[in-house]
Amino acid sequence: MSMVFVTKIYEMTKNFPAAEAYGLTSQLRRSAISIPSNIAEGAARKSNKEFIQFLYIALGSVAETETQLEIASRIGYLDNVTDLNNQITDIRRLTQGLIRYLKENKN
Repeated sequence: MSMVFVTKIYEMTKNFPAAEAYGLTSQLRRSAISIPSNIAEGAARKSNKEFIQFLYIALGSVAETETQLEIASRIGYLDNVTDLNNQITDIRRLTQGLIRYLKENKN
């Protein structure tokens, strides 16, 4: 799910002004990429404790991406972020659920 989300972020930011290449475009792409990257890195760790830490980092990236999408919307770069916000909500919910599961099953 988060990989599909990153792809959508890349597609929409293609239409951002060239002046934003090193600003909002770059920030939004990096924060979105950070979500699945941290999940993957955490999954490769040896303990649930480490995995959980990386999942919390991914949640931070979710919040950062959500904020940047709101900024892009407010300054007129995006018309409708409802679908993206729904995806963010789903990614957040699934990540929080995985954290709960890992905390309850400390194997």
